[in-house]
Amino acid sequence: MKLYFVRHGKTEWNLEGRLQGSKGDSPLLKESIEQVRELGHYLSDTHFDLVFSSDLPRAKKTTELIMESQKPKSKVTYTKALREWQLGKLEGRKIALVQAIYPKEMDAFRHNLSNFRANDFQAESVYQTTKRVAEFVKTLKDSEAKNVLIVGHGANLTASIRTLLGFKPGLLRKAGGLDNASVTILETNDFEHFTLKCWNDTSYMDEQNKIN
Repeated sequence: MKLYFVRHGKTEWNLEGRLQGSKGDSPLLKESIEQVRELGHYLSDTHFDLVFSSDLPRAKKTTELIMESQKPKSKVTYTKALREWQLGKLEGRKIALVQAIYPKEMDAFRHNLSNFRANDFQAESVYQTTKRVAEFVKTLKDSEAKNVLIVGHGANLTASIRTLLGFKPGLLRKAGGLDNASVTILETNDFEHFTLKCWNDTSYMDEQNKIN
């Protein structure tokens, strides 16, 4: 089975530099809507047997836009399991301000999650946020699907995908975070071992820029 993980399109809070976890949301930017449509075209040659999305509005809208290019269309299942990392007291706050107040904690969140003290902010731990995604993915084991689309969020998917690949918490963000409207592909035969086929692919954006 191939798992296609997509981070939602860029939102107003992304543009403003705000932390946008599971309890915050903002609309997709106008230019991002077109970008996600291009991603849909990029993925249109792949038929998704199953489609899952976070139930947060920014992910739902991203999924709807991608599905415009799918023929035939598969039913979309929305689930809380794919929500963004719950960031507690950090939700909605400007990243620059949080960085100034909690430099060590933000450095840990961005570079070494083994040092991120989630309890200080009443946030999900790295174990909690990755465990719910890993458990969700493993529910697909008995499915006969060949290609599965999973639309979610940057911080959660970055940590969760690399957890599935076997990385320890301190290395979950070593390759950086996932870009908005990017696609990352894993392949598995047994749901215990996963192979990375593609990481953070936004190559379709380059092609669109050439056209424009």
